[in-house]
Amino acid sequence: MKHTKTEHPYDLIVITGPTATGKTRLAAELAFELDAEIIGADSRQVYRGMDVGTGKDLADYIVNGKIIPAHLVDMVEPGYEFNVFEFQEEFFKAFQHIRKRGKQAIMCGGTGMYIEAALAGYKMLKVPENPSLRKKLETQTHEELVERLAAMRPLHNTTDVTLRDRLIRAIEIGTYQQAHSDEKQATPDFSKIIFALDFPRQVVRERITQRLKLRLETGMIEEIQKLLKSGLKPEQLTFYGLEYKYITLYVIGEISRNEMFSRLNTAIHQFAKRQMTWFRRMEKNGFEIHWIDGMLDNPQKINIIKEKVCS
Repeated sequence: MKHTKTEHPYDLIVITGPTATGKTRLAAELAFELDAEIIGADSRQVYRGMDVGTGKDLADYIVNGKIIPAHLVDMVEPGYEFNVFEFQEEFFKAFQHIRKRGKQAIMCGGTGMYIEAALAGYKMLKVPENPSLRKKLETQTHEELVERLAAMRPLHNTTDVTLRDRLIRAIEIGTYQQAHSDEKQATPDFSKIIFALDFPRQVVRERITQRLKLRLETGMIEEIQKLLKSGLKPEQLTFYGLEYKYITLYVIGEISRNEMFSRLNTAIHQFAKRQMTWFRRMEKNGFEIHWIDGMLDNPQKINIIKEKVCS
């Protein structure tokens, strides 16, 4: 059944929130009710074979026996460095494909930079390398580079500040965009509504720790061993941060299992805090976010969403 514009007045429904808050399953159940399709907004779920560590939870896309279509998931091979410029391009392709077929589009994920790139209304510029700028940046300390990037925008991904090459590239992109802000082209206009799941901080911490324990017991280490055996180098996996960084260090014998768990658990908690900082900044910049009590069950959350969407 195709839903009319009157029934669902928003072209795009966004489901977001910090990690370990059940976004994917909620989006899938909502998609089932609205005959919708999902567009992923996760910087690591675009990679094939990186399932457990990215929280892809493919079973979450099956609702009452129906597989919910999901776009921008399993797009590229591990080792490739997918970026926000490519995400924005692929988002608009998927979004227009869904809308042309009369379906409701739901974007789901926790990568704030990707979500904002899709919603901001400006097409990002492809940034060429700047040899003279890179030469200057190479003379600066790591701390000076981090400070420079932080002055441009909030720090979202740990790999932006832990890997020097990526840190320099991020500054290069920010510098170019500031200098060419007038050249940005408007993207297709569409109506959207944003929902985010809100849990007490301690509950999020507990959910993160419990989920990490479960993933370690259900194949996350084996997944990374398989990726390494496929030919990926350790530094290629550590590029993706969090699980792929610390478990790779454990697998290659640089840290113990206890140290891996402790450092990874702490890093994910810190990541969740940075996600919340990004969402609050989006609000300050004019994005209206409807926060939903995460402690409610999914049918209750879906009712709240449907009421807002259709009001």
